[in-house]
Amino acid sequence: MTEELNLIFDTTRESMSAAIDHLERELLTIRAGRANPEMLHNVRVDYYGSIVPLSQVSNINTPDARTLTVQPWEKNMIQPIEKAIMNANLGLNPTNNGDFVIINIPPLTEERRKELVKQARAEAEHARVSLRNARREANDEIKQLQKDGLSEDLAKDAEDQVQGMTNTFSEKVDNHLDRKEKEIMTV
Repeated sequence: MTEELNLIFDTTRESMSAAIDHLERELLTIRAGRANPEMLHNVRVDYYGSIVPLSQVSNINTPDARTLTVQPWEKNMIQPIEKAIMNANLGLNPTNNGDFVIINIPPLTEERRKELVKQARAEAEHARVSLRNARREANDEIKQLQKDGLSEDLAKDAEDQVQGMTNTFSEKVDNHLDRKEKEIMTV
């Protein structure tokens, strides 16, 4: 029975780690005043009929804290890249100089900062929901093992261990959110 419990714990830990990894990636795409290539992570470009990530058709750089440059590998991709950035609804206005797309990152207004904090909180809540789902699935599996002969004490200990794991990962979510909120609200 302990083999099954260890498998449940490993699966739950992996699930919760995946939720944290996803949260970290999503928080990177939320802009915090500084130019960051991750801001364009979700931009998709029409590349000869295929929709591909921007990073697969260009290099994205940050020459300074307020500017992003996107250098396409093919000159004829400049217009589709500009269009894709505008259509991504990021609040960015790309321009081009014939060689690459330049995006000036405007300073954030107080109102925009508050919107971004709300967005970060929503992402954190998605992560918490994923953690709770992983906990519920683990507890369901433990209850099933209990029906199959696992002692009540072992089942209770296993549920406590899963709850401890959930608390640890919830703390990580809170820490990531706090850090991102400070980053966003710092002028």
